[in-house]
Amino acid sequence: MSQAIRLIAIDIDGTLLDSRWQLSEQNRAAVLAAERRGIEIVLVTGRRFHFALPIADEIPCHLILIANNGAMIKSKAGETLSRHLLPQAIARQIVAGVPEFKRSAILVFDVEGAGQIVMERAEWENPQVSGYLERNRQYIREVTPLESAIVADPIQVMYTGRVEEMNEVERRLRALPCADGFALAKTEYAARDFTILDAIHRGCSKGAALEEWVRRRGIPREQVMAIGDNLNDREMLFFSGLPVVMSNSVEPLKQNGWATTLSNDQSGVAAAIESLVLAPTKSGMAS
Repeated sequence: MSQAIRLIAIDIDGTLLDSRWQLSEQNRAAVLAAERRGIEIVLVTGRRFHFALPIADEIPCHLILIANNGAMIKSKAGETLSRHLLPQAIARQIVAGVPEFKRSAILVFDVEGAGQIVMERAEWENPQVSGYLERNRQYIREVTPLESAIVADPIQVMYTGRVEEMNEVERRLRALPCADGFALAKTEYAARDFTILDAIHRGCSKGAALEEWVRRRGIPREQVMAIGDNLNDREMLFFSGLPVVMSNSVEPLKQNGWATTLSNDQSGVAAAIESLVLAPTKSGMAS
């Protein structure tokens, strides 16, 4: 490696966590070992801050969270370091632009407690989202019609559903007259036939937020390592000087010649950190 890594950016779901959404002891130990070497740790996720915080709290070290696919940057203590909200006028046009998918739409706001997550009806019986709803029950508020809840700028408008349905939502949103007023971040789980599609502030992405943060920290991109597995990690991986993809990652990420680590069920984050940062001569990585 030509330059020592000073910052490691790590996606959460499908990367840091295994397929049961658990943090392995190997991953925790490797992250802590890197932090003890003076390397800054940033968790970069599509999750809201309060949904990502329990994972951050399992790692007893200082770290930064880039949440909502780059719309928010917060400290572990909850201090907002950067925030890019979606203008409410744009949010209204998004919801109005695909009215037949309103049942799949979720508004996310930067508020405390109930009202962080707003939807017309929580689908508690839907196995694809029931776990998420249950874990976030205290933050959910149901409002009908949904657009009446847009009285302030949200962080994002989120759509969830089957892969082909969300592909249609994406096509429709990209064709809206206001399409240049927002960005889309997609997270796709083909094996589960499930996609999360986030409409966020124009120009926002995990990569843009990571670039913003490392510039503030005075760290060149060549000294940034990023690890991810899904489509919403693409910009972050392209920005980093040392991009690493999980072996369980979506196929498009595997087509860029980036280093590949073990799967999330094999503590691939630990393998990447140990092989490329802590002890580069160790085995366990493929290029």
